Amino acid sequence: MKFDRTTFRAAAFLLASSLALLTPSLARDKKEPKPGAAQTVDSGAFGVFVKGQRVATETFDIQQQNSESSIKSQLKQLVGSDPVSQKSDLQITSNGQLIRYEWSQSSGGSLTLLPNNEFLIEKIVTPSSSKPAEQSFLMPNTSVILDNNFFIQREVLIWRYLAANCNPENGSMKCKQEPAEFGIVIPQDRSSARIRISLVGPEKVTWHGAERNLMRLNLKGDDFEWALWVDDSDHFKLMRVAIPADNTEVVRD
Repeated sequence: MKFDRTTFRAAAFLLASSLALLTPSLARDKKEPKPGAAQTVDSGAFGVFVKGQRVATETFDIQQQNSESSIKSQLKQLVGSDPVSQKSDLQITSNGQLIRYEWSQSSGGSLTLLPNNEFLIEKIVTPSSSKPAEQSFLMPNTSVILDNNFFIQREVLIWRYLAANCNPENGSMKCKQEPAEFGIVIPQDRSSARIRISLVGPEKVTWHGAERNLMRLNLKGDDFEWALWVDDSDHFKLMRVAIPADNTEVVRD
């Protein structure tokens, strides 16, 4: 699969863990940020729909400053007698190393995931106890964080996949066809796993009642399979997610 080189360069810059493909500028029509100033990489909201009914909204903001990126998200339930909201803040370096991950919910409880030498340690506070419990993960500090309910973290995974699996060839970017495997940590579940992501190719997709040409990727684990669509004409931003087993669809507002 090949992409336009200029578009891919912009996507590589957006990638928080872009490794060797990180470039020093965004699209040409954007002004250069002041040295050391934070730059907004992506911001917006996703609607979460179950059987066609909107049940939650995730608002997100990705900021990049120097060699660090912050991916913040808030999920608000829209159904139930006592809707719960959740917040997350993922901080990583330009080579994908975890600096800090924090999660909390309005009904009480929080957790923090931190590097512990070359591995990871999680500190959990429950609503019934103020003393943190700890859990270690024998996972490298470059592991992908894919927590429950935060779809913007899937966008960062896609950027990481593209940067690691696509290379310049004859003036364009050529991507490997075989699936790429990543080790992930799911902090809310206090668990780790292996997932596979693969590039399917361009598809026509209905988005807010209109037909759009988007790029499809498949995300698979041992017990799930998702379809994700990104806009390859707009920095590979995540536009839609389909989770057929749960009758769930996620759409960028």
